[in-house]
Amino acid sequence: MYRRCGFRHERKLRALGISTIAGIDEAGRGALAGPVVAAAVILPEKFRHRKLNDSKQLLPEKREEIYHDLLANKAIAWAVGIVDSMEIDTINILRATHKAMRIAIAGLALQPQHVLIDGLPVFPFPLPQTAIIDGDCYSLTIAAASVIAKVTRDAIMRDFCARFPEYCFSQHKGYGTELHLIKLHEHGPCPIHRRSFEPVAQPLFEFAAPAPAAWDPRGEPGLPVPEEERLQNPVS
Repeated sequence: MYRRCGFRHERKLRALGISTIAGIDEAGRGALAGPVVAAAVILPEKFRHRKLNDSKQLLPEKREEIYHDLLANKAIAWAVGIVDSMEIDTINILRATHKAMRIAIAGLALQPQHVLIDGLPVFPFPLPQTAIIDGDCYSLTIAAASVIAKVTRDAIMRDFCARFPEYCFSQHKGYGTELHLIKLHEHGPCPIHRRSFEPVAQPLFEFAAPAPAAWDPRGEPGLPVPEEERLQNPVS
């Protein structure tokens, strides 16, 4: 049965006296290359946006439009956590995703009382949480986080496309599309490919050297970034 994305989960929490609620979602967990990105968002209680929905259901142009609307709204608190491909290979994608989520929550200028998380519960986690399968389809707070995470990661992958144009990262964003697999077979893995993922881990490939530094959120790919550096929007 179709259910419209809304605030039903947020309303239930507010009925219990919980007023500051964050939504968290990630982008890039299933990709073969690039970082995993998580976004945390706190929306004002009276927030309305006619076009906001799960980012996967939105056309790229519409997603970008909503992203800019969200960032322009000074009543919205948001932050992003980024874990690069080298760390993904070191600690595995599940732990990397959970770490990105904790970084995003820690980066919020306003700390929430409760967190709505897309998918399964996250442990360890510093705050009370409610995990919602397909939460970006049911909670507008999670949907807002989904848009910010997706657009942020897409921008990172476009920057990587400029560094490694032979892989066409701007088209597939590192996911295992037919085009990406063809390029992977033609050129072998590049420094941002996840060596612990199939088919990147196939022994027929000769691995390139690891990327020397994480993506810089200030827009200069390749410059070192402190591990705890975060993108965030202070609430005015």
